[in-house]
Amino acid sequence: MLTSVQKEILQTLINLYQNSDGTSIKGEDIAEVMNRNPGTIRNQMQSLRSLSLVKGVPGPRGGYKPTIEAYHTLNISFTDSSAKVPVYKENKKLEDVSVAKIEFTSVPHPGECEAVIKVLGSIKDLHVGDVIRVGPTPVNNLGVIGEIVGRDDMDNILLLDISTIRSIPKNSVYEIATLDLIYLKPGDSIKDAACL
Repeated sequence: MLTSVQKEILQTLINLYQNSDGTSIKGEDIAEVMNRNPGTIRNQMQSLRSLSLVKGVPGPRGGYKPTIEAYHTLNISFTDSSAKVPVYKENKKLEDVSVAKIEFTSVPHPGECEAVIKVLGSIKDLHVGDVIRVGPTPVNNLGVIGEIVGRDDMDNILLLDISTIRSIPKNSVYEIATLDLIYLKPGDSIKDAACL
């Protein structure tokens, strides 16, 4: 079990590593982001290395890299060809922020829709009450819009009250539309249309 400081260091390392194009991250960079002493970071990195959660890279361009086990420990899915799922606030794309997971938590409750958003990158500029847009996701082109109603800085999670969910199908219109067109007159009622 990791301490809260170790989780925060590991999350910061992963966030920085995601935006570094595969280069190792210096302990000083982690310390600067976390507003901590570099010595504290180095000490914690030794224990994280012993747990096989980080790799130490020696040399002048050295530093630390997260292992795949680090991603699993923080419940972040990892692939080498990860597509970035953007986050927008006030119609501006947030740089160095991407979504790792969208989990709908209140599906069985009609009238409410909440989602837990696992974020890669810093969430310090996102506050309760902000309305954000997430997506589209690479496979299903899923996008959600919602208000932040909670934030967990330890696990880099946002809780959203969802107002809009959109998904654009990959199929062409020809594949899902009928060739037998139905025509309605402007005066036709819904009941008349349903009988066609």
